Amino acid sequence: MRMPTNSESAPSGAKITLATADLLALDAQAVHKSIEIVSRATPEDMTKPTPCRAWTLYGLLAHMATQHYGFAAASRGEADHAAWRLRWLGDDPVGAYREAAEHVLKAFAADGVLDRTFPMVEFEAEVPGHQAVSFHIVDYVVHSWDVARTLGIPVEFEPELVEISHEVIAIAPPGEARVVPGVPFGPVVPWSGGSRLDQLLAFLGRSPNWPN
Repeated sequence: MRMPTNSESAPSGAKITLATADLLALDAQAVHKSIEIVSRATPEDMTKPTPCRAWTLYGLLAHMATQHYGFAAASRGEADHAAWRLRWLGDDPVGAYREAAEHVLKAFAADGVLDRTFPMVEFEAEVPGHQAVSFHIVDYVVHSWDVARTLGIPVEFEPELVEISHEVIAIAPPGEARVVPGVPFGPVVPWSGGSRLDQLLAFLGRSPNWPN
């Protein structure tokens, strides 16, 4: 995901702050949820369209796995562009995704990871560890939903996970920056009511009713 750059805010709600949240525990929740959902996919599902318009399910899983390896490398201080290069998942994309997810969980479990500086070479930025992990949380809440919608299965997240995602994306630019090629989130989708998860998805350019 692109580093947020301005002060536009997402919908308000119950407060949980980056200063008080257990970011590593929340990140692990999001990643484990993604493993749980991805494990439901079959080989026949891999060509299905997803809420990410440019990707089939296979392409989305390749992106998700690649991001895991990139964030893991950054957590170790490795400024390596190769770590962010799109991965081929082979004939067992579910297994390859699980391996990538376990890799980043192991990397983030290292002592002092939140106090490190992450060289996020994909974004040409150095980011404090706590901020980088918070970006990773949002990615895997949203992409877990993407996969679940693709498979036509329900998904629920703990309220704290949704609220910290709102906190993180509160500074994500909602205007013209959303239509630049390569950005991870589309323009804000008009949406009223619904759950806090629905509000989060709409702010990040997804229709909570996808594919309708």
